[in-house]
Amino acid sequence: MSELASTRTGPSSGAPAPTRTVARHLAARAEDDHPGLLTHEASWTWRQAVADGAARGALARSLRRPGPLHVGVLLPNVAEYMLWLYGAALAGATVVGINPTRRGDALAADIRATDCQLIVTDDDGVALLEGLDLGVGADRVLHVGTEGYRSLVAEHQGAPAAGLVADADAVPPEELYLLLFTSGTTGTPKAVRCTQGRLGAIAGVTRESYGYRAESVCYCPMPLFHGNALMALWAPALSLGATMALRPRFSASAFLDDVRRFGATNFSYVGKAIAYILATPERPDDADNPLVLGFGTEASVHDRERFGKRFGCTLVEGYGQSEGGAACTPVPGTPRGSLGKPAPGVDLVVVDPETGEECPPARFDESGRVRNAAEATGEIVNRSGRGGFEGYYGAPDADAERTRNGWYWTGDLGYRDAEGFLFFAGRRGDWLRVDSENFAAGPIESLVSRHPDVSVVAVYGVPDTRSGDQVMAAVELLPGASFDPAGFADWLDSQPDLGTKWAPRYVRVSPSLPQVANGKVTKVQLRAEAWDCDDPVYWRPGRGGGPYRVLTDEDRRALAEEMATHRG
Repeated sequence: MSELASTRTGPSSGAPAPTRTVARHLAARAEDDHPGLLTHEASWTWRQAVADGAARGALARSLRRPGPLHVGVLLPNVAEYMLWLYGAALAGATVVGINPTRRGDALAADIRATDCQLIVTDDDGVALLEGLDLGVGADRVLHVGTEGYRSLVAEHQGAPAAGLVADADAVPPEELYLLLFTSGTTGTPKAVRCTQGRLGAIAGVTRESYGYRAESVCYCPMPLFHGNALMALWAPALSLGATMALRPRFSASAFLDDVRRFGATNFSYVGKAIAYILATPERPDDADNPLVLGFGTEASVHDRERFGKRFGCTLVEGYGQSEGGAACTPVPGTPRGSLGKPAPGVDLVVVDPETGEECPPARFDESGRVRNAAEATGEIVNRSGRGGFEGYYGAPDADAERTRNGWYWTGDLGYRDAEGFLFFAGRRGDWLRVDSENFAAGPIESLVSRHPDVSVVAVYGVPDTRSGDQVMAAVELLPGASFDPAGFADWLDSQPDLGTKWAPRYVRVSPSLPQVANGKVTKVQLRAEAWDCDDPVYWRPGRGGGPYRVLTDEDRRALAEEMATHRG
Protein backbone atom coordinates (compact mmCIF):
# COMPACT_ATOMS: atom_id res chain seq x y z
CA MET A 1 0.00 0.00 0.00
CA SER A 2 1.27 3.45 -0.87
CA GLU A 3 1.99 6.12 1.73
CA LEU A 4 -0.95 8.11 0.38
CA ALA A 5 -3.32 5.20 0.87
CA SER A 6 -2.04 4.34 4.32
CA THR A 7 -2.43 7.88 5.62
CA ARG A 8 -6.13 7.72 4.85
CA THR A 9 -7.05 4.50 6.63
CA GLY A 10 -6.97 5.91 10.17
CA PRO A 11 -5.58 4.20 13.27
CA SER A 12 -6.68 0.76 14.32
CA SER A 13 -8.22 0.48 17.76
CA GLY A 14 -8.12 -3.32 17.81
CA ALA A 15 -11.90 -3.38 18.38
CA PRO A 16 -14.23 -4.95 15.78
CA ALA A 17 -14.97 -2.42 13.07
CA PRO A 18 -18.59 -1.33 12.73
CA THR A 19 -20.38 -2.17 9.50
CA ARG A 20 -19.05 0.17 6.87
CA THR A 21 -22.12 2.02 5.75
CA VAL A 22 -21.83 4.49 2.91
CA ALA A 23 -22.23 7.28 5.48
CA ARG A 24 -19.20 6.01 7.43
CA HIS A 25 -17.14 5.71 4.28
CA LEU A 26 -17.95 9.35 3.51
CA ALA A 27 -17.15 10.54 7.02
CA ALA A 28 -13.75 8.87 6.68
CA ARG A 29 -13.08 11.08 3.65
CA ALA A 30 -14.14 14.36 5.30
CA GLU A 31 -10.56 15.52 6.00
CA ASP A 32 -9.02 14.01 2.86
CA ASP A 33 -7.41 16.41 0.39
CA HIS A 34 -6.80 13.79 -2.28
CA PRO A 35 -8.73 14.45 -5.55
CA GLY A 36 -12.18 12.97 -5.14
CA LEU A 37 -14.27 14.13 -8.10
CA LEU A 38 -13.36 15.31 -11.59
CA THR A 39 -15.57 16.63 -14.37
CA HIS A 40 -14.75 18.48 -17.56
CA GLU A 41 -15.59 21.75 -15.83
CA ALA A 42 -14.30 21.44 -12.28
CA SER A 43 -12.66 19.29 -9.60
CA TRP A 44 -13.19 18.60 -5.89
CA THR A 45 -11.00 17.12 -3.21
CA TRP A 46 -12.72 14.54 -1.04
CA ARG A 47 -12.91 17.13 1.72
CA GLN A 48 -14.71 19.57 -0.56
CA ALA A 49 -16.98 16.96 -2.11
CA VAL A 50 -18.11 15.55 1.25
CA ALA A 51 -18.84 19.05 2.57
CA ASP A 52 -20.80 20.00 -0.56
CA GLY A 53 -22.68 16.72 -0.47
CA ALA A 54 -23.51 17.16 3.21
CA ALA A 55 -25.04 20.55 2.43
CA ARG A 56 -27.44 18.87 0.03
CA GLY A 57 -28.24 16.24 2.64
CA ALA A 58 -29.02 18.97 5.17
CA LEU A 59 -31.24 20.66 2.57
CA ALA A 60 -33.16 17.42 2.02
CA ARG A 61 -33.70 17.00 5.76
CA SER A 62 -34.99 20.56 6.04
CA LEU A 63 -37.62 19.83 3.39
CA ARG A 64 -38.66 16.46 4.77
CA ARG A 65 -42.33 15.67 5.19
CA PRO A 66 -43.87 12.66 6.97
CA GLY A 67 -42.90 9.39 5.36
CA PRO A 68 -39.70 8.03 3.82
CA LEU A 69 -37.24 10.65 2.63
CA HIS A 70 -36.91 9.56 -1.00
CA VAL A 71 -35.12 11.94 -3.36
CA GLY A 72 -35.61 11.33 -7.05
CA VAL A 73 -32.56 12.33 -9.08
CA LEU A 74 -33.17 12.96 -12.77
CA LEU A 75 -29.77 14.04 -14.04
CA PRO A 76 -27.01 12.85 -16.35
CA ASN A 77 -23.58 11.99 -14.88
CA VAL A 78 -22.81 15.44 -13.54
CA ALA A 79 -21.28 16.56 -10.25
CA GLU A 80 -24.70 17.35 -8.76
CA TYR A 81 -25.71 13.71 -9.07
CA MET A 82 -22.62 12.60 -7.17
CA LEU A 83 -23.07 15.27 -4.49
CA TRP A 84 -26.66 14.16 -3.92
CA LEU A 85 -25.44 10.59 -3.51
CA TYR A 86 -23.13 11.86 -0.78
CA GLY A 87 -25.77 14.02 0.84
CA ALA A 88 -28.45 11.34 0.89
CA ALA A 89 -26.07 8.85 2.50
CA LEU A 90 -25.19 11.26 5.30
CA ALA A 91 -28.81 12.31 5.81
CA GLY A 92 -30.14 8.76 5.94
CA ALA A 93 -32.18 9.50 2.81
CA THR A 94 -32.83 7.35 -0.26
CA VAL A 95 -31.75 8.24 -3.79
CA VAL A 96 -34.19 7.12 -6.46
CA GLY A 97 -32.30 6.92 -9.74
CA ILE A 98 -34.80 8.11 -12.35
CA ASN A 99 -34.24 6.81 -15.87
CA PRO A 100 -34.22 9.79 -18.29
CA THR A 101 -35.08 7.60 -21.29
CA ARG A 102 -38.53 6.93 -19.83
CA ARG A 103 -41.27 9.26 -21.04
CA GLY A 104 -44.77 10.46 -20.21
CA ASP A 105 -46.99 8.27 -18.07
CA ALA A 106 -44.27 5.62 -17.69
CA LEU A 107 -41.87 8.19 -16.22
CA ALA A 108 -44.54 9.57 -13.90
CA ALA A 109 -45.46 6.05 -12.77
CA ASP A 110 -41.82 5.36 -11.80
CA ILE A 111 -41.76 8.48 -9.63
CA ARG A 112 -45.10 7.82 -7.96
CA ALA A 113 -44.28 4.15 -7.32
CA THR A 114 -41.14 5.09 -5.38
CA ASP A 115 -42.78 7.71 -3.13
CA CYS A 116 -40.43 10.56 -4.05
CA GLN A 117 -40.70 13.56 -1.73
CA LEU A 118 -38.26 15.65 -3.76
CA ILE A 119 -36.97 15.61 -7.31
CA VAL A 120 -33.58 17.02 -8.28
CA THR A 121 -33.27 17.77 -11.98
CA ASP A 122 -32.01 20.16 -14.66
CA ASP A 123 -33.46 22.03 -17.64
CA ASP A 124 -33.95 18.85 -19.66
CA GLY A 125 -35.58 17.08 -16.74
CA VAL A 126 -37.96 19.95 -16.05
CA ALA A 127 -39.11 19.73 -19.66
CA LEU A 128 -39.64 15.95 -19.37
CA LEU A 129 -41.70 16.32 -16.18
CA GLU A 130 -43.90 19.18 -17.34
CA GLY A 131 -47.60 18.34 -17.15
CA LEU A 132 -47.09 14.91 -15.56
CA ASP A 133 -48.88 13.63 -12.47
CA LEU A 134 -45.83 13.01 -10.28
CA GLY A 135 -47.32 13.04 -6.81
CA VAL A 136 -44.76 15.78 -6.13
CA GLY A 137 -45.66 19.45 -6.14
CA ALA A 138 -43.83 21.89 -8.38
CA ASP A 139 -42.30 23.50 -5.29
CA ARG A 140 -40.68 20.16 -4.46
CA VAL A 141 -38.76 19.99 -7.74
CA LEU A 142 -35.24 21.34 -7.16
CA HIS A 143 -33.97 22.83 -10.40
CA VAL A 144 -30.18 22.71 -10.35
CA GLY A 145 -28.29 25.56 -11.95
CA THR A 146 -30.84 28.19 -10.95
CA GLU A 147 -30.18 31.01 -8.51
CA GLY A 148 -32.92 29.74 -6.21
CA TYR A 149 -31.30 26.32 -6.00
CA ARG A 150 -27.86 27.76 -5.31
CA SER A 151 -29.31 29.89 -2.51
CA LEU A 152 -30.99 26.90 -0.89
CA VAL A 153 -27.76 24.90 -0.92
CA ALA A 154 -25.77 27.85 0.44
CA GLU A 155 -28.12 28.12 3.43
CA HIS A 156 -27.10 24.62 4.51
CA GLN A 157 -23.36 24.92 4.11
CA GLY A 158 -21.24 25.17 7.25
CA ALA A 159 -22.69 23.98 10.53
CA PRO A 160 -25.71 22.05 9.14
CA ALA A 161 -23.48 20.12 6.75
CA ALA A 162 -20.80 19.49 9.35
CA GLY A 163 -23.42 18.14 11.73
CA LEU A 164 -24.41 15.44 9.26
CA VAL A 165 -20.80 14.32 8.85
CA ALA A 166 -20.30 14.23 12.61
CA ASP A 167 -23.41 12.07 13.02
CA ALA A 168 -22.54 9.57 10.23
CA ASP A 169 -22.23 6.69 12.70
CA ALA A 170 -25.89 7.13 13.60
CA VAL A 171 -27.01 6.03 10.12
CA PRO A 172 -27.78 2.30 10.48
CA PRO A 173 -26.69 -0.34 7.96
CA GLU A 174 -30.29 -1.31 7.28
CA GLU A 175 -31.18 2.23 6.13
CA LEU A 176 -32.56 2.13 2.60
CA TYR A 177 -30.11 4.07 0.47
CA LEU A 178 -30.81 3.38 -3.21
CA LEU A 179 -33.78 2.47 -5.36
CA LEU A 180 -32.31 1.29 -8.64
CA PHE A 181 -34.65 0.56 -11.52
CA THR A 182 -33.93 -2.59 -13.48
CA SER A 183 -32.91 -1.97 -17.08
CA GLY A 184 -36.27 -2.87 -18.58
CA THR A 185 -34.81 -4.93 -21.43
CA THR A 186 -37.46 -7.60 -20.92
CA GLY A 187 -40.37 -5.75 -19.30
CA THR A 188 -41.47 -2.93 -17.02
CA PRO A 189 -38.59 -1.76 -14.79
CA LYS A 190 -38.80 -2.55 -11.07
CA ALA A 191 -37.13 -0.61 -8.25
CA VAL A 192 -34.45 -2.69 -6.54
CA ARG A 193 -33.79 -1.95 -2.85
CA CYS A 194 -30.18 -1.41 -1.74
CA THR A 195 -29.35 -0.52 1.86
CA GLN A 196 -26.32 1.34 3.15
CA GLY A 197 -24.90 -1.83 4.65
CA ARG A 198 -25.25 -3.82 1.45
CA LEU A 199 -23.50 -1.21 -0.70
CA GLY A 200 -20.79 -0.79 1.92
CA ALA A 201 -20.15 -4.54 1.83
CA ILE A 202 -20.13 -4.59 -1.98
CA ALA A 203 -17.47 -1.87 -1.93
CA GLY A 204 -15.08 -4.04 0.05
CA VAL A 205 -15.59 -7.16 -2.05
CA THR A 206 -15.27 -5.32 -5.36
CA ARG A 207 -12.13 -3.42 -4.52
CA GLU A 208 -10.41 -6.62 -3.42
CA SER A 209 -11.58 -8.67 -6.39
CA TYR A 210 -10.64 -6.18 -9.09
CA GLY A 211 -7.51 -4.53 -7.77
CA TYR A 212 -8.71 -0.99 -7.09
CA ARG A 213 -6.20 1.21 -5.28
CA ALA A 214 -6.30 4.59 -3.56
CA GLU A 215 -4.39 6.00 -6.56
CA SER A 216 -6.95 4.69 -9.07
CA VAL A 217 -8.81 7.16 -11.25
CA CYS A 218 -12.20 5.64 -11.98
CA TYR A 219 -13.83 6.86 -15.19
CA CYS A 220 -17.62 6.56 -15.19
CA PRO A 221 -19.26 6.75 -18.64
CA MET A 222 -22.21 4.55 -17.62
CA PRO A 223 -25.29 6.17 -16.04
CA LEU A 224 -25.26 6.70 -12.28
CA PHE A 225 -28.85 5.52 -11.92
CA HIS A 226 -27.67 2.00 -12.80
CA GLY A 227 -26.13 -0.55 -10.44
CA ASN A 228 -23.03 -1.16 -12.56
CA ALA A 229 -21.70 2.38 -12.14
CA LEU A 230 -22.48 2.55 -8.42
CA MET A 231 -21.57 -0.95 -7.28
CA ALA A 232 -18.66 -1.79 -9.56
CA LEU A 233 -16.97 1.61 -9.74
CA TRP A 234 -18.15 4.30 -7.33
CA ALA A 235 -18.49 2.17 -4.18
CA PRO A 236 -14.93 0.77 -4.28
CA ALA A 237 -13.57 4.23 -5.17
CA LEU A 238 -15.34 5.69 -2.15
CA SER A 239 -14.10 2.99 0.20
CA LEU A 240 -10.48 3.63 -0.82
CA GLY A 241 -10.64 7.38 -1.36
CA ALA A 242 -9.83 6.93 -5.06
CA THR A 243 -10.82 9.52 -7.67
CA MET A 244 -14.07 9.48 -9.65
CA ALA A 245 -14.18 11.09 -13.11
CA LEU A 246 -17.55 11.79 -14.72
CA ARG A 247 -18.82 12.22 -18.24
CA PRO A 248 -22.50 13.24 -18.60
CA ARG A 249 -23.26 10.54 -21.18
CA PHE A 250 -21.33 7.74 -22.82
CA SER A 251 -19.53 8.70 -26.02
CA ALA A 252 -17.50 6.13 -27.90
CA SER A 253 -15.71 8.78 -29.94
CA ALA A 254 -14.69 10.72 -26.81
CA PHE A 255 -13.73 7.69 -24.73
CA LEU A 256 -9.97 7.71 -25.29
CA ASP A 257 -9.68 11.50 -25.10
CA ASP A 258 -11.48 11.42 -21.74
CA VAL A 259 -9.26 8.61 -20.45
CA ARG A 260 -6.17 10.65 -21.21
CA ARG A 261 -7.62 13.90 -19.94
CA PHE A 262 -8.56 12.42 -16.55
CA GLY A 263 -5.64 10.00 -16.31
CA ALA A 264 -8.18 7.19 -15.91
CA THR A 265 -6.90 3.80 -14.81
CA ASN A 266 -10.21 1.97 -14.39
CA PHE A 267 -13.67 2.15 -15.93
CA SER A 268 -16.89 0.18 -16.02
CA TYR A 269 -19.10 -0.73 -18.95
CA VAL A 270 -22.41 -2.38 -19.71
CA GLY A 271 -23.93 -3.85 -22.82
CA LYS A 272 -22.47 -2.93 -26.17
CA ALA A 273 -20.25 -0.01 -25.10
CA ILE A 274 -17.07 -1.93 -25.91
CA ALA A 275 -18.34 -2.74 -29.42
CA TYR A 276 -19.03 0.95 -30.04
CA ILE A 277 -15.58 1.98 -28.82
CA LEU A 278 -13.98 -0.62 -31.09
CA ALA A 279 -15.99 0.75 -34.02
CA THR A 280 -14.19 4.12 -33.77
CA PRO A 281 -11.27 4.68 -36.15
CA GLU A 282 -8.02 3.19 -34.89
CA ARG A 283 -5.10 5.49 -34.05
CA PRO A 284 -1.44 4.51 -34.00
CA ASP A 285 -1.16 5.61 -30.36
CA ASP A 286 -4.33 3.93 -29.04
CA ALA A 287 -2.32 1.90 -26.53
CA ASP A 288 -0.64 5.03 -25.16
CA ASN A 289 -3.06 5.56 -22.29
CA PRO A 290 -3.14 5.01 -18.50
CA LEU A 291 -5.91 2.38 -18.49
CA VAL A 292 -5.27 -0.75 -16.46
CA LEU A 293 -8.62 -2.51 -16.12
CA GLY A 294 -12.22 -2.30 -17.23
CA PHE A 295 -15.01 -4.21 -15.52
CA GLY A 296 -18.40 -4.95 -16.97
CA THR A 297 -20.88 -7.33 -18.54
CA GLU A 298 -22.05 -8.55 -21.93
CA ALA A 299 -19.02 -7.74 -24.08
CA SER A 300 -18.18 -10.67 -26.33
CA VAL A 301 -14.95 -12.62 -25.85
CA HIS A 302 -13.87 -11.47 -29.31
CA ASP A 303 -14.42 -7.81 -28.45
CA ARG A 304 -12.65 -8.11 -25.10
CA GLU A 305 -9.61 -9.57 -26.78
CA ARG A 306 -9.61 -6.90 -29.47
CA PHE A 307 -9.93 -4.18 -26.84
CA GLY A 308 -7.00 -5.52 -24.85
CA LYS A 309 -4.78 -5.72 -27.91
CA ARG A 310 -5.73 -2.25 -29.14
CA PHE A 311 -5.76 -0.29 -25.87
CA GLY A 312 -3.46 -2.35 -23.66
CA CYS A 313 -6.17 -2.70 -21.03
CA THR A 314 -7.58 -5.89 -19.55
CA LEU A 315 -11.36 -6.26 -19.56
CA VAL A 316 -12.84 -8.47 -16.85
CA GLU A 317 -16.37 -9.80 -17.18
CA GLY A 318 -18.33 -10.77 -14.12
CA TYR A 319 -21.87 -11.90 -13.55
CA GLY A 320 -24.19 -10.14 -11.17
CA GLN A 321 -27.43 -8.21 -10.93
CA SER A 322 -28.50 -5.02 -9.22
CA GLU A 323 -30.75 -7.25 -7.12
CA GLY A 324 -27.70 -8.96 -5.58
CA GLY A 325 -29.15 -12.45 -5.48
CA ALA A 326 -26.43 -14.12 -7.54
CA ALA A 327 -22.88 -13.30 -8.56
CA CYS A 328 -19.98 -15.00 -10.26
CA THR A 329 -16.39 -13.82 -10.76
CA PRO A 330 -13.37 -15.11 -12.68
CA VAL A 331 -10.94 -17.29 -10.75
CA PRO A 332 -7.60 -18.82 -11.75
CA GLY A 333 -8.18 -21.38 -14.47
CA THR A 334 -11.39 -19.82 -15.77
CA PRO A 335 -11.91 -21.07 -19.35
CA ARG A 336 -12.19 -18.68 -22.28
CA GLY A 337 -15.73 -17.32 -22.45
CA SER A 338 -16.67 -18.36 -18.92
CA LEU A 339 -17.75 -15.93 -16.20
CA GLY A 340 -16.00 -17.95 -13.50
CA LYS A 341 -17.45 -19.45 -10.34
CA PRO A 342 -19.53 -18.21 -7.40
CA ALA A 343 -18.05 -17.50 -4.00
CA PRO A 344 -17.26 -20.57 -1.87
CA GLY A 345 -20.34 -21.94 -0.19
CA VAL A 346 -22.78 -20.41 -2.69
CA ASP A 347 -24.80 -23.07 -4.53
CA LEU A 348 -25.17 -21.31 -7.89
CA VAL A 349 -26.42 -23.81 -10.44
CA VAL A 350 -28.28 -24.12 -13.74
CA VAL A 351 -31.70 -25.75 -13.59
CA ASP A 352 -34.56 -26.61 -15.89
CA PRO A 353 -37.00 -23.76 -15.11
CA GLU A 354 -40.00 -26.04 -15.55
CA THR A 355 -38.90 -28.93 -13.33
CA GLY A 356 -36.28 -27.31 -11.07
CA GLU A 357 -33.95 -30.21 -11.83
CA GLU A 358 -30.27 -29.39 -12.24
CA CYS A 359 -29.14 -29.46 -15.87
CA PRO A 360 -26.31 -31.80 -16.82
CA PRO A 361 -22.90 -30.21 -17.51
CA ALA A 362 -22.16 -28.95 -20.98
CA ARG A 363 -20.02 -31.08 -23.26
CA PHE A 364 -17.84 -29.36 -25.83
CA ASP A 365 -16.46 -30.54 -29.14
CA GLU A 366 -12.99 -29.71 -30.47
CA SER A 367 -14.20 -26.34 -31.83
CA GLY A 368 -15.66 -25.27 -28.48
CA ARG A 369 -19.28 -25.78 -29.51
CA VAL A 370 -21.62 -27.11 -26.84
CA ARG A 371 -22.73 -30.52 -28.04
CA ASN A 372 -25.68 -30.86 -25.65
CA ALA A 373 -26.91 -27.25 -25.54
CA ALA A 374 -30.59 -28.18 -25.28
CA GLU A 375 -30.17 -30.22 -22.10
CA ALA A 376 -27.29 -28.22 -20.56
CA THR A 377 -28.89 -24.77 -20.85
CA GLY A 378 -31.27 -23.59 -18.16
CA GLU A 379 -31.96 -20.78 -15.70
CA ILE A 380 -29.19 -19.64 -13.36
CA VAL A 381 -30.43 -20.13 -9.79
CA ASN A 382 -28.95 -19.54 -6.36
CA ARG A 383 -30.13 -22.52 -4.33
CA SER A 384 -28.42 -21.12 -1.21
CA GLY A 385 -31.22 -18.59 -0.85
CA ARG A 386 -31.82 -14.97 -1.75
CA GLY A 387 -28.18 -13.90 -1.30
CA GLY A 388 -27.96 -10.12 -1.11
CA PHE A 389 -31.43 -9.59 -2.60
CA GLU A 390 -33.28 -7.08 -0.42
CA GLY A 391 -36.44 -7.05 -2.49
CA TYR A 392 -38.20 -4.73 -4.88
CA TYR A 393 -39.85 -1.59 -3.56
CA GLY A 394 -43.62 -1.97 -3.36
CA ALA A 395 -43.70 -5.13 -5.49
CA PRO A 396 -44.32 -8.17 -3.27
CA ASP A 397 -45.45 -10.33 -6.20
CA ALA A 398 -42.15 -9.69 -8.00
CA ASP A 399 -40.28 -10.55 -4.78
CA ALA A 400 -42.14 -13.83 -4.53
CA GLU A 401 -41.43 -14.70 -8.14
CA ARG A 402 -37.70 -14.12 -7.63
CA THR A 403 -37.51 -16.22 -4.47
CA ARG A 404 -39.93 -19.06 -5.11
CA ASN A 405 -39.13 -22.38 -3.44
CA GLY A 406 -36.60 -20.59 -1.23
CA TRP A 407 -34.19 -20.09 -4.16
CA TYR A 408 -33.18 -16.94 -5.98
CA TRP A 409 -34.16 -17.21 -9.66
CA THR A 410 -32.10 -14.87 -11.83
CA GLY A 411 -34.19 -14.94 -14.99
CA ASP A 412 -30.94 -15.47 -16.92
CA LEU A 413 -29.88 -18.48 -18.95
CA GLY A 414 -26.57 -20.26 -18.71
CA TYR A 415 -24.76 -23.56 -18.71
CA ARG A 416 -21.86 -25.00 -16.69
CA ASP A 417 -18.98 -27.22 -17.66
CA ALA A 418 -17.94 -30.32 -15.76
CA GLU A 419 -15.72 -28.21 -13.46
CA GLY A 420 -18.59 -25.92 -12.49
CA PHE A 421 -17.52 -22.88 -14.53
CA LEU A 422 -20.52 -20.79 -15.58
CA PHE A 423 -21.24 -19.57 -19.12
CA PHE A 424 -23.89 -16.92 -19.85
CA ALA A 425 -26.49 -17.74 -22.53
CA GLY A 426 -28.89 -14.78 -22.47
CA ARG A 427 -32.12 -13.80 -20.75
CA ARG A 428 -34.87 -16.24 -19.98
CA GLY A 429 -36.85 -14.68 -22.83
CA ASP A 430 -34.00 -15.61 -25.18
CA TRP A 431 -35.04 -19.27 -25.48
CA LEU A 432 -35.60 -20.38 -29.05
CA ARG A 433 -37.26 -23.57 -30.26
CA VAL A 434 -36.42 -24.45 -33.85
CA ASP A 435 -37.59 -27.75 -35.36
CA SER A 436 -38.24 -29.07 -31.82
CA GLU A 437 -34.69 -28.23 -30.69
CA ASN A 438 -34.30 -25.80 -27.75
CA PHE A 439 -31.32 -23.46 -27.43
CA ALA A 440 -30.41 -19.97 -26.23
CA ALA A 441 -29.59 -16.84 -28.19
CA GLY A 442 -26.40 -15.92 -26.32
CA PRO A 443 -23.99 -18.35 -28.00
CA ILE A 444 -25.29 -17.34 -31.44
CA GLU A 445 -24.71 -13.67 -30.61
CA SER A 446 -21.15 -14.46 -29.55
CA LEU A 447 -20.56 -16.24 -32.84
CA VAL A 448 -22.07 -13.57 -35.13
CA SER A 449 -20.19 -10.82 -33.25
CA ARG A 450 -16.96 -12.30 -34.64
CA HIS A 451 -17.88 -11.28 -38.19
CA PRO A 452 -15.37 -8.63 -39.28
CA ASP A 453 -18.06 -6.18 -40.42
CA VAL A 454 -20.40 -6.51 -37.41
CA SER A 455 -20.31 -3.99 -34.57
CA VAL A 456 -23.40 -4.99 -32.54
CA VAL A 457 -25.70 -8.00 -32.81
CA ALA A 458 -28.94 -9.12 -31.20
CA VAL A 459 -30.36 -12.59 -31.80
CA TYR A 460 -33.97 -13.48 -31.00
CA GLY A 461 -36.75 -15.79 -32.02
CA VAL A 462 -39.49 -14.85 -34.45
CA PRO A 463 -42.45 -17.07 -35.32
CA ASP A 464 -41.98 -19.89 -37.74
CA THR A 465 -44.93 -19.75 -40.10
CA ARG A 466 -45.84 -23.33 -39.14
CA SER A 467 -44.77 -23.82 -35.51
CA GLY A 468 -42.02 -22.89 -33.09
CA ASP A 469 -39.42 -20.24 -33.88
CA GLN A 470 -36.97 -19.16 -36.51
CA VAL A 471 -33.69 -17.41 -35.70
CA MET A 472 -33.46 -13.72 -36.53
CA ALA A 473 -30.34 -11.59 -36.11
CA ALA A 474 -30.33 -7.80 -36.08
CA VAL A 475 -26.93 -6.26 -36.71
CA GLU A 476 -25.25 -2.89 -36.73
CA LEU A 477 -22.29 -2.75 -39.08
CA LEU A 478 -18.98 -1.01 -38.60
CA PRO A 479 -18.70 2.47 -40.17
CA GLY A 480 -18.15 2.17 -43.90
CA ALA A 481 -19.16 -1.50 -44.07
CA SER A 482 -22.03 -2.81 -46.17
CA PHE A 483 -23.92 -6.06 -45.87
CA ASP A 484 -22.80 -8.73 -48.35
CA PRO A 485 -25.52 -11.42 -48.35
CA ALA A 486 -23.46 -14.07 -50.14
CA GLY A 487 -20.34 -13.32 -48.13
CA PHE A 488 -22.26 -13.45 -44.85
CA ALA A 489 -23.79 -16.82 -45.72
CA ASP A 490 -20.39 -18.23 -46.69
CA TRP A 491 -18.82 -16.90 -43.50
CA LEU A 492 -21.57 -18.41 -41.35
CA ASP A 493 -21.27 -21.79 -43.01
CA SER A 494 -17.51 -21.78 -42.43
CA GLN A 495 -17.77 -21.38 -38.65
CA PRO A 496 -16.87 -24.68 -36.99
CA ASP A 497 -18.94 -23.94 -33.88
CA LEU A 498 -22.17 -23.05 -35.69
CA GLY A 499 -24.95 -25.21 -34.30
CA THR A 500 -27.06 -27.11 -36.79
CA LYS A 501 -30.12 -24.91 -36.10
CA TRP A 502 -28.31 -21.67 -35.27
CA ALA A 503 -27.90 -19.98 -38.65
CA PRO A 504 -30.27 -16.98 -38.77
CA ARG A 505 -33.02 -17.33 -41.29
CA TYR A 506 -33.54 -13.55 -41.18
CA VAL A 507 -30.92 -10.80 -40.89
CA ARG A 508 -32.02 -7.25 -40.14
CA VAL A 509 -29.43 -4.56 -40.92
CA SER A 510 -30.05 -1.51 -38.74
CA PRO A 511 -28.21 1.80 -38.35
CA SER A 512 -29.02 1.73 -34.61
CA LEU A 513 -30.51 -1.07 -32.54
CA PRO A 514 -32.92 -0.05 -29.76
CA GLN A 515 -31.23 0.28 -26.38
CA VAL A 516 -32.10 1.09 -22.81
CA ALA A 517 -30.20 3.87 -21.06
CA ASN A 518 -27.32 1.71 -19.80
CA GLY A 519 -26.37 0.53 -23.29
CA LYS A 520 -28.06 -2.85 -23.29
CA VAL A 521 -29.91 -3.74 -26.47
CA THR A 522 -33.58 -4.39 -25.80
CA LYS A 523 -35.23 -7.05 -27.92
CA VAL A 524 -38.85 -6.28 -27.02
CA GLN A 525 -39.37 -4.02 -30.03
CA LEU A 526 -37.24 -6.21 -32.29
CA ARG A 527 -39.30 -9.31 -31.53
CA ALA A 528 -42.56 -7.43 -31.95
CA GLU A 529 -41.58 -6.09 -35.37
CA ALA A 530 -39.94 -9.33 -36.55
CA TRP A 531 -39.39 -8.94 -40.29
CA ASP A 532 -42.08 -6.25 -40.66
CA CYS A 533 -39.85 -3.21 -40.13
CA ASP A 534 -38.36 -0.25 -42.00
CA ASP A 535 -34.80 -1.61 -41.94
CA PRO A 536 -33.65 -3.87 -44.79
CA VAL A 537 -34.14 -7.54 -43.98
CA TYR A 538 -32.40 -10.42 -45.73
CA TRP A 539 -33.64 -13.98 -45.55
CA ARG A 540 -33.14 -17.54 -46.65
CA PRO A 541 -36.50 -18.61 -48.14
CA GLY A 542 -35.74 -22.31 -47.97
CA ARG A 543 -35.47 -24.28 -44.76
CA GLY A 544 -32.18 -25.87 -45.70
CA GLY A 545 -29.92 -22.83 -45.86
CA GLY A 546 -28.87 -21.35 -49.17
CA PRO A 547 -28.11 -17.74 -50.11
CA TYR A 548 -29.63 -14.68 -48.44
CA ARG A 549 -31.70 -12.28 -50.48
CA VAL A 550 -33.69 -9.13 -49.72
CA LEU A 551 -37.08 -9.75 -48.16
CA THR A 552 -39.62 -8.02 -50.40
CA ASP A 553 -43.13 -6.77 -49.69
CA GLU A 554 -44.42 -9.72 -51.68
CA ASP A 555 -42.42 -12.05 -49.44
CA ARG A 556 -43.93 -10.42 -46.37
CA ARG A 557 -47.46 -10.94 -47.72
CA ALA A 558 -46.69 -14.57 -48.46
CA LEU A 559 -45.31 -15.09 -44.95
CA ALA A 560 -48.42 -13.51 -43.43
CA GLU A 561 -50.67 -15.77 -45.49
CA GLU A 562 -48.69 -18.87 -44.54
CA MET A 563 -48.83 -17.81 -40.89
CA ALA A 564 -52.60 -17.38 -41.06
CA THR A 565 -53.01 -20.78 -42.71
CA HIS A 566 -50.84 -22.84 -40.40
CA ARG A 567 -50.94 -20.95 -37.08
CA GLY A 568 -54.45 -19.55 -37.21
